[in-house]
Amino acid sequence: MTHVVVMTTLPKKYQNKIIQGNCVEAMNALPEGSIDTIFADPPYNLQLEGELLRPNHSKVDAVDDAWDQFDSFAAYDKFTEEWMTAARRLLKPDGGMWVIGSYHNIFRVGRILQDLGFWILNDVVWLKTNPMPNFRGRRFTNAHETMIWCSRSQKAKYKFNYEAMKNLNDDLQMRSDWTMPLCTGKERIKQADGSKAHPTQKPEALLHRVILSSSNPGDVILDPFFGSGTTGAVAKRLKRNFVGIEQNKDYIKIARERIAKVIPVEDTSLVETPAKRSEPRIPFGWLVERGLLEPGTQLCDINRRHSVKVRADGTVATTNFRGSIHQAGAHVQKAPSCNGWQYWCFEAKDKLVPIDILRQKLRAELH
Repeated sequence: MTHVVVMTTLPKKYQNKIIQGNCVEAMNALPEGSIDTIFADPPYNLQLEGELLRPNHSKVDAVDDAWDQFDSFAAYDKFTEEWMTAARRLLKPDGGMWVIGSYHNIFRVGRILQDLGFWILNDVVWLKTNPMPNFRGRRFTNAHETMIWCSRSQKAKYKFNYEAMKNLNDDLQMRSDWTMPLCTGKERIKQADGSKAHPTQKPEALLHRVILSSSNPGDVILDPFFGSGTTGAVAKRLKRNFVGIEQNKDYIKIARERIAKVIPVEDTSLVETPAKRSEPRIPFGWLVERGLLEPGTQLCDINRRHSVKVRADGTVATTNFRGSIHQAGAHVQKAPSCNGWQYWCFEAKDKLVPIDILRQKLRAELH
């Protein structure tokens, strides 16, 4: 019999808190179906052998902490299955999860994800503009990491803020290859002796894109491997709630101090981008009815190659065609379709402006 997950609200006592302890035990203590989005940066099981030295014989500050070491692949797989099972129990039915990794672990992670019933939506490649060189010169420089984005199940109605991602990418569809630098400079948290406070601190730009793309203001973001608190810092800034789980008390101290300094955006409307399909439908004829465009007004494309006149019934006409703004745009271009809202423009203060501006004005009045 299939287990049905009931969506619940995470009690306030857990929200915007860091829980110290084992991630599986801590997750199992939280209410089932109470988390909107999970971002997991688990141990990569790097399997490093011996010290790594630069050409000048100085030691590379690599990831050699105990939490990244496992006795075997079987031990790592068991650990991965346990934390993912706990994570899946916590996700709301339409929740989503991101897992980041490298070639050392991401293929094992992907197999276990699918075996547990998660549905992979994308693998996103983070291309590093400033990767660590391959000092031994025996392999290609490892210049990327992979993030698997998945929903709780194949039929889940997961969140994807398409318009927000398109806006972020200069009005082009956001691709699955993200180019950004490693965490360096002022963003990199350092200890008193100048060494890295956490060896795998992720850049806030990466989490900004992850959180903005797949959650909404007020959602709860869980990070079961909280580290230095990047997920919590970005979540707070974007008016999301977070839950962090971390074993290391020194990392927790760093994360709390870091997050306390974050000032969230005041106006929630500045961190949300409503999907166009969820906005109220505005027929072109309403612009005529409201007097925003008078019958007889001439519209043209941005290059002034084609023009139409607005009719009282909400259609537009050329010398040999009459129809909707979309039909007319397709007709003059001899194209199969056209978004008339973006194609046709009107004159405003000696400047051509898309009629979509007027549609947005009416939408604002309806809210």
